[in-house]
Amino acid sequence: MLLININRMTNMQLCRLYMDEFVKSKERKWMLDGEAYYVVDNPGIMNRKMFRYQENKATGNIEAVPDPAKPNNKRAHGFMHILVEDKVNYLLSKPYTLTCEEAEEYLERIKDVLGKKFQEKRLMRLGVDASNGGIGWLHPYIDEEGKFKTMIIKPGQGIPLWHDNDHEEMDAFIWFYDVEVIEGQAQKTITKVEYWLPDGVAYYVSDSEGEGWDLRLDSERYLTAVSEDDGEMMEHFLVGNAPGTWGKVPFIPFKNNDYELPDLKFIKTLIDGYDKARSDVANFLDEVRSIVYALKGYGGTDLGQFMRDLNYFRAISLDEDGSAEAINTSVDITAAKDDFEALKKDIYDFGQGVDKNSDKLGNSPSGIALKFIYSGLDLKCNRMENAFKDGMEQLFWFINRYLELTGQGSYYDQEIDITFNRDIAINESQAITDCQNSKGVISDETIVKNHPWVEDAEAELKQLKKQEEAAMQEITDMLPKTGQNPEGGEA
Repeated sequence: MLLININRMTNMQLCRLYMDEFVKSKERKWMLDGEAYYVVDNPGIMNRKMFRYQENKATGNIEAVPDPAKPNNKRAHGFMHILVEDKVNYLLSKPYTLTCEEAEEYLERIKDVLGKKFQEKRLMRLGVDASNGGIGWLHPYIDEEGKFKTMIIKPGQGIPLWHDNDHEEMDAFIWFYDVEVIEGQAQKTITKVEYWLPDGVAYYVSDSEGEGWDLRLDSERYLTAVSEDDGEMMEHFLVGNAPGTWGKVPFIPFKNNDYELPDLKFIKTLIDGYDKARSDVANFLDEVRSIVYALKGYGGTDLGQFMRDLNYFRAISLDEDGSAEAINTSVDITAAKDDFEALKKDIYDFGQGVDKNSDKLGNSPSGIALKFIYSGLDLKCNRMENAFKDGMEQLFWFINRYLELTGQGSYYDQEIDITFNRDIAINESQAITDCQNSKGVISDETIVKNHPWVEDAEAELKQLKKQEEAAMQEITDMLPKTGQNPEGGEA
């Protein structure tokens, strides 16, 4: 049981305070917007409403009133999806390389614990979360069978309580998420809250959202009665029947960059401008606004009534001496197209992406041209790569702790180097020629790692070694054995 100091907040009060601040924060809004733009549900255009202006007879003021009859095309474009997918696949799709020169056995243990699918099921998803939210979260845990596992926490569900301004160490972590439950004959949504410290975790639940979360202890987690004020900190895990804790807050940040900013931050207004411009053209064509009507002696009450009569009845009512003259105007398609292209170029430039429809790519660009075209993407990936290496180092620490707890050895003094092998666009023929010309100049290992047909350099080197051993054995078998003449008889 925790000792409660009346001069400080309880854990529940801390959770309420930080959750209230976080759900209203600009940081969380960027996280939610980043995910929305990634799935092409762009709020900038999808939440757009069309208005008409009319006089308020009570006040005499002109007011904007929502007009559902007006064309309201919502053409959301998937720029963020393309930019994020290109970035994540460029940096994280190819198998990473782990090296540890001093302890091969330790390296194999690390690989066994992570498993073969860690990269595609965890690392690439973390890349998407970090790009969309500025930071992704990985939660290491030990399951009921005593195996090391990891779980991804969405950026908008985690609140880190940082110990330092550089955001390198955490004092605590609040994880909150909604779940659907059945109570009686009704289904409702409740919020689960977990407050993690280096030496334990407390579980809470809430039926409400917003100011004054009505947090209470999650009775499903506690087998015995505990304090309603602060709750009892439970162990992080069980190894066998022995409870244990990590000694650190078990949530690992995988940051998008040093400032933990999402990629959307740099191009949101440009995407919104592109969506709006394309939608406006569609609205223009739907509304046939290329025709302006000159009215004389119109018998209706207002211009809104005129347009409704025209659109519905395809006719209008005029006074005896009235007339309606259509004045045609044209859409400047060239100017609109130039604006679209300029916006599109800005999105790729400031989003540091590669426009694959650009004329710069050509049919078969040289290696130097490709490096220039991909330079922006390389710079963006450099920031994420450095942050992800730090995240992987923290993950190795938790694996070391797990190996120690399960009696598989202590490896805290060992260092593992991780290399992210980028899926670089290259001129394949030129790259193969360069590899052939480098034979004898640089090591075979470096040549294999840079060959365009090699996906797993480590596996390829092992295969080459087997191939060389088989060739040497074949030569050995052809040579006469000791004490035997070339004709096969005894010497």
